[in-house]
Amino acid sequence: MSPKLPYIASPGTVKTVLDKIIEARTPERFTQDFLETKLGAKGGSARAVIPLLKRIGMLEQDGSPTEIYRSFRNSDTSGAAMAKAIRHGYKELFDRNEYVNELPKPKLLEMINEISGKEKGNSADNLTTTTFINLSEYADFEADSDDSPPEVTEAPQSALQVAGSQPSMHSEPTIQQPPAETSLGLAYSINLHLPETDDIKVFDAIFQSLNNNILKRSDG
Repeated sequence: MSPKLPYIASPGTVKTVLDKIIEARTPERFTQDFLETKLGAKGGSARAVIPLLKRIGMLEQDGSPTEIYRSFRNSDTSGAAMAKAIRHGYKELFDRNEYVNELPKPKLLEMINEISGKEKGNSADNLTTTTFINLSEYADFEADSDDSPPEVTEAPQSALQVAGSQPSMHSEPTIQQPPAETSLGLAYSINLHLPETDDIKVFDAIFQSLNNNILKRSDG
């Protein structure tokens, strides 16, 4: 396997194993025994898939399945998970061209050859190209995006009206202190709700209390 870009000697095996991964349960460790016994993929070409899965971030170095592996098994997130795995394993390709997955095979091979520095037509570059393409058949690069804006919950119109236009019943009026030696005139508007009564003494008591407790204080 290339020290820079991952590939296996039998790229077609990638599709066989990935199809089995989707169907089988998620193991605690993805071992050769699991590969052969549970997935039915035997031989050296199948075993080479394990290092490949580690290189693209689907397995930890100890063989533990990652979140990408688990998401790949979910039909709703499978394509995005594989796209994320490919971007991880073939980062240098995407650093050079973020749309490398859309390149025709000759252009892709040319870029891979440029990275490897090997002679043109070498088998490793061809295998890398085919491995990349086979993995990409399972990927949805449009769904693999972390740039979506966060959801913003707008306040209902009625709430906005209350917050923006109606004063609070418990708000305190703010009175700015006037500059020194500046007279300040205040005007009061007092609304009285008088009781229904014919007893003049009641009205006298009300106005007497108003005069003693409010009007005289304001005059002072």
